[in-house]
Amino acid sequence: MKKFMGLFLMAAAFVFFSCASSQQEVDSAFNNVYNTYADALITTGASNYTVKEGDTLSDIARNYYGANNAYYFPLIMLASKDVVLDPDLIEPGMKLIIPDLQANTTNEKTKPRIKSYFKEIAEVYRKKGTSVAKKTRQALLKISESL
Repeated sequence: MKKFMGLFLMAAAFVFFSCASSQQEVDSAFNNVYNTYADALITTGASNYTVKEGDTLSDIARNYYGANNAYYFPLIMLASKDVVLDPDLIEPGMKLIIPDLQANTTNEKTKPRIKSYFKEIAEVYRKKGTSVAKKTRQALLKISESL
């Protein structure tokens, strides 16, 4: 029984530290992408939003950008890069910047950079490795291709 308990604790520690280093890798990847594209975003006319209990970035994007635009949440991530590192880890009280969707996706200067940004954020989601992340990655790549 002691051997089993010891093996169980070692396995649990391995899983914990594997997840921690994976999260660190994902956080670092998000941060690198934000730093690359921070100057690409138009924030003139942006709105502000304070995260409430139960909010997700896709719900917030849907509320601001329309029912079919939930996957445009990376624009909020980029505008709020000093507040949000991983979009799956938002918390009540965070103050987000909601940039104008049209301004950022139709402006001839920003559009190509936003297109590349969505593609790179999709690759960060690949690193997350979950089934939800896979679905999100596909949606982000689709947006990138459509821009």
